[in-house]
Amino acid sequence: MAHSKNRATDGKITYPPGVKEISDKISKEEMVRRLKMVVKTFMDMDQDSEEEKELYLNLALHLASDFFLKHPDKDVRLLVACCLADIFRIYAPEAPYTSPDKLKDIFMFITRQLKGLEDTKSAQFNRYFYLLENIAWVKSYNICFELEDSNEIFTQLYRTLFQVINNGHNQKVHMHMVDLMSSIVCEGDSVSQELLDTVLVNLVPAHKNLNKQAYDLAKALLKRTAQAIEPYITNFFNQVLMLGKTSVSDLSEHVFDLILELYNIDSHLLLSVLPQLEFKLKSNDNDERLQVVKLLAKMFGAKDSELASQNKPLWQCYLGRFNDIHVPVRLECVKFASHCLMNHPDLAKDLTEFLKVRSHDPEEAIRHDVIVSIVTASKKDLSLVNDHLLNFVRERTLDKRWRVRKEAMMGLAQIYKKYALQAEAGKEGSKQISWIKDKLLHIYYQNSIDDRLLVERIFAQYLVPHNLETSERMKCLYYLYATLDGNAVKALNEMWKCQNMLRHNVKDLLDIVKQPKSESYNKSVFSKVMVITRNLPDPGKTQDFVKKLAQVLEEDEKIRKQLETLVSPSCSCKQAEVCVKDITKKLGSPKQPSNPFLEMVKFLLERIAPVHIDTESISALIKQVNKSIEGTADDEDEGVPTEQAIRAGLELLKVLSFTHPVSFHSAETFESLLGCLKMDDEKVAEAALQIFKNTGSKLEESFPHIKSVLLPVLQQKAKKGQPRQAKYAIHCIHAMFTNRDTHFAQIFEPLHKGLDTENMEQLITPLTTLGHLAMLAPEQFAAPLKSLVANFIVKDLLMNDRIPGKKTTKLWVPDDEVSPETLAKIQGIKLMVRWLLGVKNNQSKSGNSTLRMLTAILSSDGDLTEQGKMGKPDMSRLRLAAGCAVLRLAQEPCYHEIITLEQYQLCSLVINDECYQVRQAFAQKLHKGLCRLRLPLEYLAVFTLCAKDPVKERRAHARQCLVKNINLRREYLKQHAAVSEKLISLLPEYVVPYAIHLLVHDPDYVKVQDIEQLKDIKEALWFVLEILMAKNENNSHAFIRKMIENIKQTKDGQCPDDPKINEKLYTVCDVAMNIVMSKSTTYSLESPKDPVLPARYFTQPDKNFSNTKNYLPPEMKSFFTPGKPKAANVLGAVNKPLSATGKLQTKLSRMETMSNASSNSNPSSPGRSKGRLDPADVDHSENEDISMKSPSETEKPSRGRKRGAASNQDDKGQESKPKRGRKKANTSTDDAEDQWGEDSSMAETTMETEDEQNSPPKRGRRGRPPKSAAAKDDTPIKGRRGRRKAAPPPEEENEEQEEEEEDHDDGGSENMEVKPKGRRGRKPRAEALETPNDSVESTPQKRRGRPPKAQTAAKKASVGRSKAAANQEEESEEEIDTAQQSDEGEDEAIDSSPKVRRKTGRRDRR
Repeated sequence: MAHSKNRATDGKITYPPGVKEISDKISKEEMVRRLKMVVKTFMDMDQDSEEEKELYLNLALHLASDFFLKHPDKDVRLLVACCLADIFRIYAPEAPYTSPDKLKDIFMFITRQLKGLEDTKSAQFNRYFYLLENIAWVKSYNICFELEDSNEIFTQLYRTLFQVINNGHNQKVHMHMVDLMSSIVCEGDSVSQELLDTVLVNLVPAHKNLNKQAYDLAKALLKRTAQAIEPYITNFFNQVLMLGKTSVSDLSEHVFDLILELYNIDSHLLLSVLPQLEFKLKSNDNDERLQVVKLLAKMFGAKDSELASQNKPLWQCYLGRFNDIHVPVRLECVKFASHCLMNHPDLAKDLTEFLKVRSHDPEEAIRHDVIVSIVTASKKDLSLVNDHLLNFVRERTLDKRWRVRKEAMMGLAQIYKKYALQAEAGKEGSKQISWIKDKLLHIYYQNSIDDRLLVERIFAQYLVPHNLETSERMKCLYYLYATLDGNAVKALNEMWKCQNMLRHNVKDLLDIVKQPKSESYNKSVFSKVMVITRNLPDPGKTQDFVKKLAQVLEEDEKIRKQLETLVSPSCSCKQAEVCVKDITKKLGSPKQPSNPFLEMVKFLLERIAPVHIDTESISALIKQVNKSIEGTADDEDEGVPTEQAIRAGLELLKVLSFTHPVSFHSAETFESLLGCLKMDDEKVAEAALQIFKNTGSKLEESFPHIKSVLLPVLQQKAKKGQPRQAKYAIHCIHAMFTNRDTHFAQIFEPLHKGLDTENMEQLITPLTTLGHLAMLAPEQFAAPLKSLVANFIVKDLLMNDRIPGKKTTKLWVPDDEVSPETLAKIQGIKLMVRWLLGVKNNQSKSGNSTLRMLTAILSSDGDLTEQGKMGKPDMSRLRLAAGCAVLRLAQEPCYHEIITLEQYQLCSLVINDECYQVRQAFAQKLHKGLCRLRLPLEYLAVFTLCAKDPVKERRAHARQCLVKNINLRREYLKQHAAVSEKLISLLPEYVVPYAIHLLVHDPDYVKVQDIEQLKDIKEALWFVLEILMAKNENNSHAFIRKMIENIKQTKDGQCPDDPKINEKLYTVCDVAMNIVMSKSTTYSLESPKDPVLPARYFTQPDKNFSNTKNYLPPEMKSFFTPGKPKAANVLGAVNKPLSATGKLQTKLSRMETMSNASSNSNPSSPGRSKGRLDPADVDHSENEDISMKSPSETEKPSRGRKRGAASNQDDKGQESKPKRGRKKANTSTDDAEDQWGEDSSMAETTMETEDEQNSPPKRGRRGRPPKSAAAKDDTPIKGRRGRRKAAPPPEEENEEQEEEEEDHDDGGSENMEVKPKGRRGRKPRAEALETPNDSVESTPQKRRGRPPKAQTAAKKASVGRSKAAANQEEESEEEIDTAQQSDEGEDEAIDSSPKVRRKTGRRDRR
């Protein structure tokens, strides 16, 4: 360099031809002009021009002087830079500059000039591009490798290029930049951290978003230099991740973002880094684990990622984080699942098990996101998720948190609409998710109003979208209804009834608002507001909004008229949509986006708007049914057999005829129904008759041509049709025609004259018809009916056994095997009862005679003549008919008064009948009458006798019925303060005196002081007291205690002079008192009111007599263990809603029980239901399905309580008996949440098979044989079970998941798997024993209806068995569906007959 300088100093600078000297003495413009000529000269030179290179050497040195490098003009600097670039090209590989400082200055100068590339529209851009192209092609910067400051030069170059790159640059600019930078990485000895940071910083998301072109440039550079740069990247991550040296780079905090970007650019860049991530996944730092999990979620979930297959250890380690102790980590894993399922279906199998665990996570947000992940993947493609994953969503529809339940339900609804309605996955996909519709409707059985409202919304938007065209909508509904399971159908029917009831309530409110104000106005409005409030979410807050709505309706006539149109029976679906829009628009306010009042109004309108059914819809639905009948419908394509579709369609029409009768009023509809009536199919004709009955009130005047054709058909059905058709035909005539008396006479006379006992089969329909005529027109046929009953029914039919019954050990046979004579006798009994119900008075003493006849049938075990001709199944049928007949009569006040206590007790014993089916059907009839508040309260006490039932299923059902009835009566009292004077007939606590009296006269209670018999009494009392004492509302425990004390001061009203009976009474009172004292801590408080005792059952207390004696034997003390009663919560639908208020009160006023004191006694204040009700107390509305837990869901008292001192006696040969009682005192509070019967007693494993339940009795006293009958069975019963239960519907297999995860522990372990609650001690279901499938046959048992006293051998066989073995007996769940009856109280209503659905226990479902 010194030599060159000397030459430069000594020698003259040679300029190209035509270029004069370039110095500071010339102008800028002239300097630019001369430099351009120099540039041109150097541009044209090549490396081979040695002479020129020597000639212009001094010029090259001159151009590198500070004068040019620091010149203020940018054009000058640009031209000089271009010259310098060419000089490096020409003089390569040796540059004319040898000073390291000068070289640094030159390259830093060139780098600064490259900033000019930023402005692509600049006039000088081409020169800047030439500069870039030149240095990139020559790799000029490689000269700097030898310089100490090379890193600074390279770093500045990289920064400059990343700064100037923009979307205005073409591909060539991009390519030259990559070439320039890659040569430095690939040909250099090392890459400094600072230089690496300069590249990597462009991958950080914040920078990436600011300059996408810089990101693309860095990405291209890294791809080009992957092999060379990989060691330096690995070293960087090793320093930060493994050694924790975050100071090595400013990018340390972005390390995980960088790993993701580098992996997406080229996975080979991270070959040595990924194992470090596996180590970080196990870090003790929660935040660090979270960051790694987020990173790997993106890496594994990326669309084309093969990381899971390439690095299986890392994948398995990542899956382990699904069970991480840190909630955000688990949450992140769950969120990742949807991307993984969508992009990598092959990994679904690995994810399923971990998602299953997380679907039971204690954290609500995680359970919620499990659903979101699965549903998101499902909506993209159904094939991406397997049945197990969908099942997790199904389970979460019963989650304890509303947010989770809602997400699961909405997710399933969206999947169903996409793949079932729109068939986007074909028939296979539609079949795969066919269970969704049933599952969603099953949720309507839940008590929560939020759940029910969401089901209604889902039905309207997803299952049968209301925005479909009418014919399509009805076709959709038609096939949906045809493919629903039984429980879903009931839920859908209930939904329509609830909506219809609410519609009527709103209509009532509108009627009240229109009336002139009076004293009762506010009270009437408030009463109706309360009813409507209970049908909306959050009743506590909603009440004020409904009040506000009532005020709006009062003031705004336009809104009132719109709402009147909406609730009008003739409102069409299109009208409904317009009304809803107008009302919400009128009540809404743009200034108030969040309007709780408007939200409440929307909920209300959503429930009452008829968006599916109107006259046009019914017409379209009937056309669809006709297509199926004619064979022109595509039933098979929809996967429904034609016959099933027709029956379902008619059943659907029948249901809609209850809820939307006005929509049927069209000639086309009635003509189609008339065609169905003439069909041969009995069920079709029967359904058509019911529809006519429900909808034909105006048929006579509006459609006379239909009437003229219909009447002969009805008369023919009444005379010669099937019994049920005859029944509905009579009711059709009664409902539709004005001159019904004439038509009735035309039917009555020939049938009456034609009665003949010679042909029993031909007698059944006439008796049915005459029975319903007797009920509907008792005055018209008063004389002939009385003669008919006395002479034909009683003397000819019931008092004669013409055909000997089949000899069989069975106690029950299917309906089609029952002899015609027995069926005729049953119809004869029903005719007598219907006649009495029609007459509704006992002036002729016919009621007394009928009751004597019925009790005679009961006391003779069904064989009234006692000639021994009848078969046992026939006797069972007659016992059931007689028992149910007494229940029917007891619902009418005039007959209830004449039923003697002996008759009541004999009727009660039917619930302990030897035949299982008799017990079952009688319990259903009893439950239905009590739920409708028709049967007096004393009949609720009958369920206490079920504590003795040998079949767990029946005990569980009885407990359900008690819970349902007690809750229903309490709720009714809250809602109707005005009926507080009827408390003795309504207050559930008043069942205790009736239960005590019934047990005193129990024929099994023979020896007053017998320990075993007293234990039976205790179990029976605890059966009802446990439910009554679950809540101590208004000090009800003290009220019960006071009631028992009062009873002990009286005598038995039935046998007041019998000392043994009175001793029994006092002993049972002591048993009851000990139960109350052992189970309550507040029993000793002052009773809020003095209880009233029923006068028929107990004498007036003797004021001079004080009975303080303890009648219990000392050894009984050990059987009263202290403990708190379990709550008797209710879940699942069991019954139809309560009848209308007015109807109930009318019945109640006529049914008031006689008492020996004022009936105003109530442990609660009569006025306590006034004002706003506590929403926690108001669980049910009048039109709400007040539902009941099935045995596996209801809290049940554990049976198998260990005995005290008497346990040794049991082993000494005394007869042992399964015990059902409470747990011991040391039961924890958590046990109150356990299900009833989880710790079943070991003795219950001796439960008999169906044959043993239904064995014929040894003749004994009325109702039940004496206890001694049991002793004759010396064969120990071991390891056998009760009746075989019906197989569960397949769609209900996972219904048992209703037990939610509670109180999960979230600490201590990284594995957070939450195991679902199961039954304690339960063996796997696969190990369950098989029982014979003989659900209707019965063979001998020694004692009817009573639990057999097993011999010592049976006792010993069960002792020592493990809890798991003891629990192997099958448990059933029942759902009772008792419908509202029509005016004659028979089974014509929706789901009219009380049905019991029994589901097998959980073991069979695993």
